Amino acid sequence: MELLIMAYALKTSCAKNIIGVIPYFPYSKQCKMRKRGSIVCKLLASMLAKAGLTHIITMDLHQKEIQGFFSFPVDNLRASPFLLQYIQEEVPDYRNAIIVAKSPSAAKRAQSYAERLRLGLAVMHGEAQCSESDMADGRHSPPCVRNTGHPGLELPCKQQAPFPGIELPIMMAKEKPPITVVGDVGGRIAIIVDDIIDDVEDFVAAAEILKERGAYKIYIMATHGLLSADAPRLIEESAIDEVVVTNTVPHEVQKLQCPKIKTVDVSMILAEAIRRIHNGESMAYLFRNITVDD
Repeated sequence: MELLIMAYALKTSCAKNIIGVIPYFPYSKQCKMRKRGSIVCKLLASMLAKAGLTHIITMDLHQKEIQGFFSFPVDNLRASPFLLQYIQEEVPDYRNAIIVAKSPSAAKRAQSYAERLRLGLAVMHGEAQCSESDMADGRHSPPCVRNTGHPGLELPCKQQAPFPGIELPIMMAKEKPPITVVGDVGGRIAIIVDDIIDDVEDFVAAAEILKERGAYKIYIMATHGLLSADAPRLIEESAIDEVVVTNTVPHEVQKLQCPKIKTVDVSMILAEAIRRIHNGESMAYLFRNITVDD
């Protein structure tokens, strides 16, 4: 809201260009429809355009297709060069490491890292048995009696078909197997890569599985370290050796609670993007060596 109000104030003051620097774009995970939910990213894009913004600089959108929601240019910078440099300089014996995708959906990003570091790739599949996404939330429990407005004419649920004589097929519930690892991590350093680390339960469960499979060190590389709720405590008590995030989101308090959290500074690339836009220079230099799946 503060950003929208400031942008609108600049618009009403006849500013020629209004450029928003939003390193972590909020609600970026809500970029597609789940069941019948709202696509919040589209709403935010419309609000920013209506408030008067003419350009946005951001970093590692959850899905690159989010840029299509905007009616003005979006520069989606990448943090991967900084994280790759950290791996090469700060991870001892990184040549003995293997890049791990926490889920099949993160496999493309992990493959991009593995190819540039010339390392192997492992993919984790399945989920913990007590997953939040499948908890009962009331969506599958409609009332068994529909009131038609006339007393004595209530119909039971089984008669509420849209057309008489037609029955909808039974929807099969999604069932994923327990977490398994595709790839050999025995005696290796496991480096899990992702774009956002917020609720760390999945990462902690993945680290335990990797430890059981023989990985002797576990690193997590992520661009946006939200680390909400009691994430620092869970990381400190887990098998994770180090969590490396960039400073797109402030996390000084979390670092005080957990010394395993390390920060990579990406302010340099943001400052260069601002300078190039201000001077009307090409932005292509900032996207060199960036792969399609990054």
